[in-house]
Amino acid sequence: MRRAERLFQIVQLIRGRRLSTAAFLAERLEVSERTVYRDVAELMAQGVPIEGEAGVGYRMQAGFDLPPLMFTKDEAQALVASVRIAQARLDVALGRHAETALSKILSVLPAASRAAAESLAVYAPPVGPDAATRARLETLRVAAEAHHKLRLTYTDLKGQRSERVLRPLCCLYWGSVWTLAAWCETRDAFRVFASI
Repeated sequence: MRRAERLFQIVQLIRGRRLSTAAFLAERLEVSERTVYRDVAELMAQGVPIEGEAGVGYRMQAGFDLPPLMFTKDEAQALVASVRIAQARLDVALGRHAETALSKILSVLPAASRAAAESLAVYAPPVGPDAATRARLETLRVAAEAHHKLRLTYTDLKGQRSERVLRPLCCLYWGSVWTLAAWCETRDAFRVFASI
């Protein structure tokens, strides 16, 4: 990696985390910590507002921002693959938002990068939850994000039904099934509910 590219990567890594140690930066960039110390000192001398010191860690000063950055061809392809694989497995609203976000990203790429990303030979079959499950998934996701309680009737694995009051925490995807992690006020404990 050329030094200019490495300096750019250091800025990207530092601005993407609350605190980045020299050891973390050295590992990610595959250089020595001594090289990181020199590079950070050079960036600071050039006016990049990095705070911190050797042995403690580095962070970007508040308010520092860079203009939007272009994705590499490989990064754009990774985004296309991610959306193609995830879309049918998400709730309908989130799937639409993923597609819209991807369209925005692709629209600002140079023509060659956009063509390479769109022609990626990775596809996922449209298999996933049925429409009713996707609708429930959206309800649960929105409730978890808004910190809203839910009242529902739950049928356990033995077929017993019970009324529950839940505080949804997150929806978990296990490769073929979605589950809900929640605080169950009825049982006064954390629970994971299968087959949402």
